Amino acid sequence: MTKKKKPKKDSSQKKTYKGIVDVTRSGMAFVAVEGLTSDILVKQKNLNTALDGDEVLVDVIHQGRNVGRMEGFVTDVLKRKKTEFTGTIQLSKTFAFLVPEKGAFLPDIYIPENSLKGAKDGDKAVVRIVAWGEKTRKPVGEIVEILDASDTNDLAMKEILIESGFPLQFPDEVLEELAAIKEEITEKEISQRKDFRKILTFTIDPVDAKDFDDALSIRKLKNGLYEIGVHIADVSQYVLPGTALDKEADRRATSVYLPDRVLPMLPEKISNELCSLRPHEDKLTFSAVFQMDEKAVVKQFWLGRTVIHSAHRFTYEEVQDIIESGEGPYDGEVLLLNNLAQTMRKKRFKEGAINFSSQEVRFRLDEHGKPIGVVVKESKEAHQLIEEFMLLANRTVAEYVSKQKVNKQPVPFPYRVHDTPDEEKMHVFAVFANKFGYKFDVNTPESIATSFNKMLQLVQGKPEQHVLETLGIRTMAKAVYTTENIGHYGLGFTYYCHFTSPIRRYPDVLVHRILEQCLAGEVKPDKLLEKRCKHSSDMERKAMEAERAGNKYKQVEYMQQFIGDTFDGVVSGVAHFGFWVETVDTKCEGLVSIHNMNEEFRHSETDYALVGQQTGRKIRIGDKVTIRVVAGNLAKRQLDYDLIEDLDDTTTVRKPAARPKTKARGEDRRGGAAKKGSRKPAGSREGAKTDKSKGKKKKK
Repeated sequence: MTKKKKPKKDSSQKKTYKGIVDVTRSGMAFVAVEGLTSDILVKQKNLNTALDGDEVLVDVIHQGRNVGRMEGFVTDVLKRKKTEFTGTIQLSKTFAFLVPEKGAFLPDIYIPENSLKGAKDGDKAVVRIVAWGEKTRKPVGEIVEILDASDTNDLAMKEILIESGFPLQFPDEVLEELAAIKEEITEKEISQRKDFRKILTFTIDPVDAKDFDDALSIRKLKNGLYEIGVHIADVSQYVLPGTALDKEADRRATSVYLPDRVLPMLPEKISNELCSLRPHEDKLTFSAVFQMDEKAVVKQFWLGRTVIHSAHRFTYEEVQDIIESGEGPYDGEVLLLNNLAQTMRKKRFKEGAINFSSQEVRFRLDEHGKPIGVVVKESKEAHQLIEEFMLLANRTVAEYVSKQKVNKQPVPFPYRVHDTPDEEKMHVFAVFANKFGYKFDVNTPESIATSFNKMLQLVQGKPEQHVLETLGIRTMAKAVYTTENIGHYGLGFTYYCHFTSPIRRYPDVLVHRILEQCLAGEVKPDKLLEKRCKHSSDMERKAMEAERAGNKYKQVEYMQQFIGDTFDGVVSGVAHFGFWVETVDTKCEGLVSIHNMNEEFRHSETDYALVGQQTGRKIRIGDKVTIRVVAGNLAKRQLDYDLIEDLDDTTTVRKPAARPKTKARGEDRRGGAAKKGSRKPAGSREGAKTDKSKGKKKKK
């Protein structure tokens, strides 16, 4: 936190605001303040060490020359967007500077000799700012890591993480606490929990997963009902409030999934060892246990801390084989769970959940992280099996806590909420869908959901399916964490939270703690809970941006081998300056600039199209086109395509040539999906995504 004496202000404008700094290329900055119609202008000399993206306090100096434009002075930096930066070391005899690669108007970072850690002149490095000079107001740093400049992939992925504000390493105090954690589970601890170790329990995860954060148990009871247990890794047993571990998990808020790696929220000793529900090991869990009949009607439930012993570790592919063939390990239990899940799924959509389909696109990577192929995967019944039971647990926990009181008031709780669609966006989409013959009733949120599901069912297999599904998703609001429960529109739930992934999401840890307090009747309201919710929502957004950037890098890297080649594609987005095309075979998106077209175009928002000024020709989202790959810029993570207007006998539309067989990794790596929309807005797909596909599709 930095403070500086404020200049004398106009007495008529003595106001202080809190906002986020946005530094422009010119060096001028603007502070965006929630509730203000106009940003506050801040000249570079008045930034007071604030950097782009920082949360600050700003005092208004005067109204400024432009009507409605206030000018201000940053008085305090409340929260840094990031404290680590990449750059090149310039070494002197007794000190060095890091010349940053990225960062708007960040001065060179001074590094004293005792913080160099062996860095040499010209090295690429990651430096953490640890202080700001009292007189110079310049940053002072220490080297975190010296980077291998020859490993361009590793360098790029680390720069993406740092650019998004995620630290690459855990602080020393976190590692010290980690080393002191006792791994053995005592008999005393077991005696305080419900023992499920003799009940059949197994996990279902991606083939390369290491952090098994949930498991299912199943048995038939004497009363004829089925007892289904949803067991979640008890992270809160090891990550205690106020510890360095807890503070760092809060700061990160989420794990980040890039095409070739995971940056975990918690150290791997916790995520992959202590809390991972590995087979044939006793593990501590927090559980939601349901008694239900054969129609998946829940008759009663129990919430509490448990101990389990997983008998088997399934992959999704193994479970899907059992579902399709009817044979395999524990096939009776797997098939029963699947039937119950499909029954719950049908009921959920009937009650108002929106059934957006989802497709996962991942890169196959060689041992150097180079993309050598694209794999498209769709959500199957094995994924839906886990999804439905995770949704049931999340919903049940949220509803239970919502009914608890503290001082005759509702218990403060981090709900996961999803607002209704934006009316204006919804109206535009309804008009567009009507052109294809799909009627939308936009009078109520319920009628909108019904209309969506009817359209999604009727559009299957038709030419307009892609465009209507894509644009429908973009009408959706963003799901966020908040203590103000407004329900989850996409899922059709009145109460919803995140309980099932505490290894990789901090709100789940908070949910576990509050649930334990409610069960014990000792609720201690967290006055900072809403602030924590907002921070987690912000970090989730940054993680998604990092994931998109990583996937875009891989798209460019992959398509560089096809410069000059021609591909079939689908228009995936439009803007006034051009349109994006996703290739059918490689699922890689590039921009076609209107400056390379044969006529002028105008952007029609109502038609989601570019319209030719001379011919009236429309280029609309969902249109099938043919493009040629003309350029790929890895530094900008940008692909450029040209539209092929007329195909002749000399033009060959090709699929990617088969690449040499290379040892691949990452085909099932979490977070390796090549997402669309790297440079255009996208709506929430929450409710269409499974809560259990590890990283990319778990953001409900």
